Amino acid sequence: MTIHRGGASPDRHIKDTDSSPGAARIAPVAAATHLPAPRDLQVKMRARGLWVRYGEKVGIQDVTIDVHANEVLALIGPSGCGKSTFLRSLNRMNDTVPGIKVEGQVELDGDHIYGPDVDPVRVRRRVGMVFQRSNPFPKSIFENVAYGLRVIGGSERGAIRERVERALRQAALWEEVKDRLQESGLSLSGGQQQRLCIARALAVEPEVLLMDEPASALDPIATAKIEDLVSILRNDLTIVIVTHNMQQAARVSQRTGFFYMGQLVEVGDTPQMFTRPKERETEDYITGRFG
Repeated sequence: MTIHRGGASPDRHIKDTDSSPGAARIAPVAAATHLPAPRDLQVKMRARGLWVRYGEKVGIQDVTIDVHANEVLALIGPSGCGKSTFLRSLNRMNDTVPGIKVEGQVELDGDHIYGPDVDPVRVRRRVGMVFQRSNPFPKSIFENVAYGLRVIGGSERGAIRERVERALRQAALWEEVKDRLQESGLSLSGGQQQRLCIARALAVEPEVLLMDEPASALDPIATAKIEDLVSILRNDLTIVIVTHNMQQAARVSQRTGFFYMGQLVEVGDTPQMFTRPKERETEDYITGRFG
């Protein structure tokens, strides 16, 4: 794969032509549990030739990738490389940005989510999102989780209670808050607030969960809880997670994609990506030569 970088500085990379890329030069990582081979994988989402432009600025260019059902796909790369822009394109969150233009195709179960007759609100119900920083509403813990259910309507009070409890259990938060449901969501710790936001996303029963650096602002204990939660949730959901932490990507994901300067450089099974990357830029990033 040849990538033309335009004005990229040659100092960003070390020209080491006398030695070939290999596993010996890449630090070992603890990989997440992987599905046995051979795998009969279902494609849950698919991007084909995807471009996102902010006015004259290109956010991502010509991205093509499959997102497999019931797997965790991690996206890594330096800041400003297009990871979050791509993530937001998967549930049309970019639509909320003035002047943005999206070209190409994104499919969910084979249906084009950018079709002229497609309601983006319905897309976001099926493809939920958790942001980098927790953003609980100034409401009770219960109402934070119930918010989406009330917006979409059609649920009786008893059904809402059941779904709130189920979502809090899915987010591994129920035992910690079951006696505090009427307290403000803002009274929770940072890690609990992030799990509350995950519960809020899960309450409307999405099929895909997008996570934009969900643990970047958390301490190691809270981060471990989020990572454990991701590993559990993939039994029922498809998850795409953006992370700057390569060890985290290795711990939670089955596949990893590397973005650089708006392009998807490489995607593959996580162990292969971290030990035998096919592209020189992937290896340079993983080994700390830039980023």
